[in-house]
Amino acid sequence: MTLTADAGTTTLDLGPARALTCRECGHQIPLAAEFACAECFGPLEVAYEFGNITRAQIEAGPKSIWRYRNLLPVPSDVDAHPNTEPGLTRLVKTDRLAAALGVKSLWVKDDTGNPTHSFKDRVVGVALAAARQLGFRVLACPSTGNLANAVAAAAARAGWQSVVLIPSSLERAKVLTTAVYDGALIAVDGNYDDVNRLATELAAEHEDWAFVNVNVRPYYAEGSKTLGFEVAEQLGWRLPDQVVVPVASGSQLTKVDKGFRELIELGLVDAKEYRVFGAQATGCSPVAAAFKAGHDVVTPVKPDTIARSLAIGAPADGPYVLDVVRRTNGAVENVSDEEVVEGIRLLARTEGIFAETAGGVTVATAKKLIETGQLDPDAETVLLITGDGLKTLDAVEDKIGPRATVPPSSEAVRAALAD
Repeated sequence: MTLTADAGTTTLDLGPARALTCRECGHQIPLAAEFACAECFGPLEVAYEFGNITRAQIEAGPKSIWRYRNLLPVPSDVDAHPNTEPGLTRLVKTDRLAAALGVKSLWVKDDTGNPTHSFKDRVVGVALAAARQLGFRVLACPSTGNLANAVAAAAARAGWQSVVLIPSSLERAKVLTTAVYDGALIAVDGNYDDVNRLATELAAEHEDWAFVNVNVRPYYAEGSKTLGFEVAEQLGWRLPDQVVVPVASGSQLTKVDKGFRELIELGLVDAKEYRVFGAQATGCSPVAAAFKAGHDVVTPVKPDTIARSLAIGAPADGPYVLDVVRRTNGAVENVSDEEVVEGIRLLARTEGIFAETAGGVTVATAKKLIETGQLDPDAETVLLITGDGLKTLDAVEDKIGPRATVPPSSEAVRAALAD
């Protein structure tokens, strides 16, 4: 298979984005396909010059993340190009789950409704729009599964080629739901951190490949802000008191916080204090360990958990997660694989929402935070459910099933129900 990219580029138009700035030293460079500061090797992120943005303008926009185009590093005509149009997923008032957890007011942001059934469609949508402006025509990524689905689907929709690298141990469902788009899917012997290192090498070797979470990562990461934007808009243009976010690389948590802060700065919501909590599985909880030990540095670990979409042992944004949760008086907590499965089942039986293992981590962590007195049960709380349970059936398949197998008679059914 020969992979090519169109070398021609048009005038760079990334909307309100004006530069890339280092999160460590503040050094700025022009917008480009760069992800590390040349001065200190710190991570780069997008800096903006926002114009006048009103709630009415946003509400009149498309029924997707492109309603927030004036807050993202994408061109003004972003919805004129083929994309998967992610976003505007439902925010569910979950009273039965709230009662089970002992919380007064609880909402679930259900991102299972995105095109490939996870929040990764948001970040890939923004990455694709930026990559098109930057002159790329091949979309690539290392992935623990959800990103693989989103990249393969978005590339197919755009008519691009895709290269997706995954750990060879990835859940079968996520392999199939990537392979179906007929891009270049490569399984690598090793865990996600091994795959990520390989992707970084390949990004340096193939300048025409847009690795969404490597060389165009600053733009890609901004897509997670739309979760924060939507929560605020769906709550009637106000921020929740507390939000619980699953942590893999940590980027999602930091960008939800960034989205909240931008809405306050632009006067789109009233300023208020809010608390941000991070959720990890015990088998891969380096950020939770650092938080509990009072450290500013996150020590990498070797992942060993059923929550494979969160199994990043060396989280790039780990230190920034610590900054956010400490600034907002939140916390990072971790839960066992057994608690993860119970979290999945609790959400399913109380609210009819089937979450993947990352969602089980979020629900179980919220439960633990309440039980340990870290999360205020009287404060309005939002849980982020970022992926569909159909992707991680292996986590629950040996724990659930038919109540009984009976012959086709009403008497047999009554007997089974009685038992």
